[in-house]
Amino acid sequence: MICLRGVTKTYEMGRFQPVAALRSIDLDIDRGEFVVITGRSGAGKTALLNVMAGLAKPTSGSVTIDGVDLSCLSDRQLSLLRNRTMGFVFQFPSLLASLSVLHNVMLPASLTSESGGDCRERAYELLATVGLRDRLTSHPRQLSAGQQQRVVIARALINRPEILLADEPSSDLDEETEAGIMTLFGRIHAETGVTIALVTHAKELVAYGTRHVVMASGELAAGIPAREPQD
Repeated sequence: MICLRGVTKTYEMGRFQPVAALRSIDLDIDRGEFVVITGRSGAGKTALLNVMAGLAKPTSGSVTIDGVDLSCLSDRQLSLLRNRTMGFVFQFPSLLASLSVLHNVMLPASLTSESGGDCRERAYELLATVGLRDRLTSHPRQLSAGQQQRVVIARALINRPEILLADEPSSDLDEETEAGIMTLFGRIHAETGVTIALVTHAKELVAYGTRHVVMASGELAAGIPAREPQD
């Protein structure tokens, strides 16, 4: 599903030495996996997620998604691929304050050919799934941090993506809310089979995935099977 071969990402820093965020990464993520990627700050986790999504171009190496080499796509084709194939959950919710919960969730679907009625029904279903069926008309400022992140997860799923990419989705949450968000990820994975790549510095979240990948200094340090989540 996701294949990285010899991926290096170097950032030029003007008169300072270039910074190598990724160093010769070889990584395969199979369809239906839930991969949790851990590492300390600066390990290259976010850079890895960005090249997977085509948000950053690797300095060298290749990234393919379901057999499609991202380097062969135009900016427009990349945008269409992301919209149709990928869902994104970031550390900070980035919801539009002027829109209701319902319309925030529906927003990515406005770029597809799905009818308004079908899109609205899909948004209703997703908000019920994340436990926010009663907050359709609320605005982001009226929600807790955990509720806002649930809206983001619903928004990420509105176009039925095959891949869900999550960058530190629970780092700004208290322990109880974090557990609720991660349990939600696990349930969505089990029910839909969506492929998930989630990066985090919290080693205790490894339990929610099906595979664990460790990063250090821009390299893959190890990979071990994750234990089953606790009930």
